[in-house]
Amino acid sequence: MEKIVYLLWGDGEPEEGDALRQRLLDETAPLLVAAGARGLTVNVHDTEASKAPSPVPAPEGEAPHCAEVSLWVDSYDRRQPLEKVIVGVGLRCAGYLVVESLYEDYGTTPHGPPRSWPDGQRSPGVLTVALIHRPVGLAYPEWIERWHGTQSPLSAELQPRTRYVRNEVVRALTDGAPMVHGIVEEAWPSAGHVADPMLFYNAGTPEELNTNITRMLDSVNACLDLSRIRSSTMSEYLVKTL
Repeated sequence: MEKIVYLLWGDGEPEEGDALRQRLLDETAPLLVAAGARGLTVNVHDTEASKAPSPVPAPEGEAPHCAEVSLWVDSYDRRQPLEKVIVGVGLRCAGYLVVESLYEDYGTTPHGPPRSWPDGQRSPGVLTVALIHRPVGLAYPEWIERWHGTQSPLSAELQPRTRYVRNEVVRALTDGAPMVHGIVEEAWPSAGHVADPMLFYNAGTPEELNTNITRMLDSVNACLDLSRIRSSTMSEYLVKTL
């Protein structure tokens, strides 16, 4: 099987996100399953997710990505019925073929218990969905080594994640899709863990906070183009798990 991620862009208003959430869950999701989706996750920026500010908001005047629909399919080149459903939502969208690495799942970190909720129910806490880019001039093998070999374990040490999904983009599938090299999903115990730097960086004192931020920025600067990174807070719905 292969994984396809579709990003959707809107105005980013939480109230609009509530309506989008209901449409994606009540109308779009059943159509995607009927069209052959083996697995399905819907993430959307809604009122609940907006309680946590985006760690890296879009610049003024730029519409943020407001939803992410991830599909597991038998073969990406027979995606047309699924893509028609996504396009039918009516928002600007872009599809990407990705390779998923489930670096951490619920229950594998000390920051949250194993998953106990059923498919289709909102996951606890809040999700951040970041769009990342390989720095210009950094060779692909070195980029992967820095992202996977250094940044992933360091962020696991310094931050209270409950789930971490790395989606390395293989290629864009839709015309006009913005260039994106990776789509990163990170789940956090609560909105407060994203809003409060002390919680976000597992710090007990201001001095420890400064140390952890410095370590994180050094690592991130070595593997990501910070000027292009975008991150939105979302509610996560594991609609159909494999």
